[in-house]
Amino acid sequence: MPEAGHQAQPPATPTRWLLINLDAEHAARGARVDAWRRLRALGAHYLQPCVCLLPDRPETTRGVDQVAARVRRAGARARVFPMGLLNNPDEQAVIAAFSAERSDEYAEVVSRARAFNAEITMESGQRRATYGELEESDLDLKRLQRWLASIRRRDYFDAPGYADALAAITRCRHALAAFEAKAYEVEVHPTEDEIARSPWRLRVRALGGSDRR
Repeated sequence: MPEAGHQAQPPATPTRWLLINLDAEHAARGARVDAWRRLRALGAHYLQPCVCLLPDRPETTRGVDQVAARVRRAGARARVFPMGLLNNPDEQAVIAAFSAERSDEYAEVVSRARAFNAEITMESGQRRATYGELEESDLDLKRLQRWLASIRRRDYFDAPGYADALAAITRCRHALAAFEAKAYEVEVHPTEDEIARSPWRLRVRALGGSDRR
């Protein structure tokens, strides 16, 4: 697996490709957007508005066949051409374009992870370590993890940046674990200052005192 900053290398043997042409001009806009989203989720690189490329692999072939079927049901035309590129420089340029898109996505994960950690730090500093904040942050982390996994699945040429993104997600997990421990202590073993800032705790304490009397 290449480290961040390492240039993605072309495969030792020529790659077979799928050239996808969607003539969806007369289909409903929703169908065109749906096809675009599904192809981009597969990692398709667009050459023109209706023409894109994917490496020819079992998982991409299945996904493209499903998209093509949906497009045809919407009343549009979808054509898929298995092909090989004519020469090695062309193939290297296409692989570089695929890898650049994935590297940009990995960099965005790193940016979002930094924002996640900054939010955790702020909440801890403002003593907002509560179960509600923990639950919200846990959902945010799961979204980041799913996003990174989806990028990795469409990273067909080991683009630079994955190691950095994975390390950023790991830091998020550690920060959330520390925040979880703090939230537990705040809610289960609050300090006198935390009790004083929570009117409901004061009322509960008062009720407990009256029961003892």
